Amino acid sequence: MKNILITGANSFIGTSVEAWLLRNKNNEYKVDTVDTMNDAWKKADFTKYDVVFHVAGIAHVDPKSEMAPLYYKVNRDLTVEIAKHAKASGVKQFVFMSSQIVYHASKSLEGTVIGKNTKPNPNDFYGDSKLQAEKGLNELVSDDFKIVNLRPCMIYGTNGKGNFQRLARLALKTPIFPLWHNKRSMLYIDNLCEFVKQVIDRQLAGTFHLQNKEYADTVEIVRYYAKANNHGLWCTRLFNPLVWLGSFFLTPLCKMFANQYYEQDLTTYDFEYQLVSFEDSLKRIKL
Repeated sequence: MKNILITGANSFIGTSVEAWLLRNKNNEYKVDTVDTMNDAWKKADFTKYDVVFHVAGIAHVDPKSEMAPLYYKVNRDLTVEIAKHAKASGVKQFVFMSSQIVYHASKSLEGTVIGKNTKPNPNDFYGDSKLQAEKGLNELVSDDFKIVNLRPCMIYGTNGKGNFQRLARLALKTPIFPLWHNKRSMLYIDNLCEFVKQVIDRQLAGTFHLQNKEYADTVEIVRYYAKANNHGLWCTRLFNPLVWLGSFFLTPLCKMFANQYYEQDLTTYDFEYQLVSFEDSLKRIKL
């Protein structure tokens, strides 16, 4: 049996991974969760666990400059502190939820394509705090302590927070939408959960990049939910000049319409984790 501790209570990712692991009918996993607020995690007995899955962090928050110290305190300092404690307690594997954002946040329509030779180059303190956490964790690696840095793209699913839910709901409200096609890497929550399971089962170590098997297109997502809910929607290029002009002032437009994706060979491994197709994932999500 694998004894797993999830650090970060009531998170969308943490609760999803816990439910995914506990579906196993052979009782191969025992999963506990501990809150990281107010040092609650320090009261947990880490010596009982084989794996720590660290999901606590700040995300989906407007990164205003005055919040920079908090980002580094939570995303970097707390992560490394918990990992050091886990190592000292005899934990064998520490899995950290980093992010694609360590490469670049979409702040223009120029777009970002990430391949095997692309170097991380964060352009805000959210991405930098995640990258610095990775660097701090990698310094703890030893024969008895494996570090796993996961760099998923946009994660989505029922009850998830973030841009995907807002986009899907927008499709049910707006009668018009810009016909600005793009290419995006996205990751359905079940595919993430299966990846985490494989990482634990195979006792892997290193840095990993995750995405669905298919790329996403913002226009097609909006079209799907509008059609599925019998909502009339007109997609037109007439508004594309406004998208281009607005991108210089409104960062959400860049996140919505810019290309940002991993090359496929970067996210292909010798095990299967992309269990749910992009089309099927859209069908499963309840708004």
